[in-house]
Amino acid sequence: MKSAASRPRPVLTPGSVLPDDADRALLVARVHEPEWDGPCVAAVRGERVVDLTAVAPTVSDLLERDDAATVVREAVGGRVWSLAELLDAGATGRRDLPRLLAPVDLQVIKAAGVTFARSLLERVIEERAGGDPGRAAEVRERVRAAVGGALDGLRPGSAEAGKVKELLVAEGLWSPYLEVGIGPDPEVFTKAPVLSAVGTGADVGVLADSVWNNPEPEAVLVVDSRGRVRGATLGNDVNLRDVEGRSALLLGRAKDNNASCAIGPFVRLLDDGFGLDAVRALDIELRVEGADGYVLQGGSSMREISRDVLDLVAATYGAHHQYPDGFVLFTGTLFAPTEDRHAPGAGFTHEHGDVVRISSPPLGTLVNTVVASERAEPWSYGVRALLRNLARRGVL
Repeated sequence: MKSAASRPRPVLTPGSVLPDDADRALLVARVHEPEWDGPCVAAVRGERVVDLTAVAPTVSDLLERDDAATVVREAVGGRVWSLAELLDAGATGRRDLPRLLAPVDLQVIKAAGVTFARSLLERVIEERAGGDPGRAAEVRERVRAAVGGALDGLRPGSAEAGKVKELLVAEGLWSPYLEVGIGPDPEVFTKAPVLSAVGTGADVGVLADSVWNNPEPEAVLVVDSRGRVRGATLGNDVNLRDVEGRSALLLGRAKDNNASCAIGPFVRLLDDGFGLDAVRALDIELRVEGADGYVLQGGSSMREISRDVLDLVAATYGAHHQYPDGFVLFTGTLFAPTEDRHAPGAGFTHEHGDVVRISSPPLGTLVNTVVASERAEPWSYGVRALLRNLARRGVL
């Protein structure tokens, strides 16, 4: 496989990554500035990216402010970068030039799983197939024949859901995925360590020995330390189906690997023009382009989610669990590809070099290139490095 520096990369431009209504959107970015060897909190204003680090040293600090929207819209900033140049540096793998990072920092990276009925069945199928993609088609037909439309429109935790559970238990089809999909409690797990997410233009990783994996295009909520949803962005909750299918207890290995979490391109703050109802109505599109000309298209609509976004937040934050630096929450996906890419009945899996585009008109487009996690850029910039850097720059 080619090195990160030599491999062809997608062309990114402001027009290809910004939201459709970028002139009205309140957009927060993070920029790595090589001169300071550290990250900067920034506001995206048109095609200019304005440094706000002197006002808010971290995105977490910014989102704790009640006047965050005013700061992003109006604050006098420091250095100004060209968005086009930041995107080009990221897409070409240049590390000696300023580039975009994932637009979150100290927030804990959480994820809710199995929040859509259609993808719920795919989780059951990969479990029943034991992570073997060659058995997926046979198992899929058997599970769908047994379940039928029993999950359509079902409200998790309801009396009706309880009756469906009894039916599935009697049929020998109950699984941990069905429990979190239609039971009273959602699945919420820690997707990745703080500061480990990659941003738009970066490589995204799957383990080298995985033979059945896929992207998971999702809306991501950005929540402050008081449990308030302050904004939203896009995410790729990369999943190794062969690993998780062997056992749900392997979720950590399936989900949390080097470069296996992508977030971006920006955090869009909630305001009068983009509120929670707009998040609930998001349509998210996915396009995968292989180096061999292969193309996969799909998507996910938040209108079909089984649990309201605020119910997912309440399951994550409350008297039972606090997040003093805030958290981001992947909300799950409707997308579960079944299209055969190689052998008949084997379904979809990534090839190294795939370019993954996840887009939604109000949030823009997150673009990443798939590589082996073992060959992705090592994650080396942690919390200690961030605090030392900010202290040295005098912005803490």
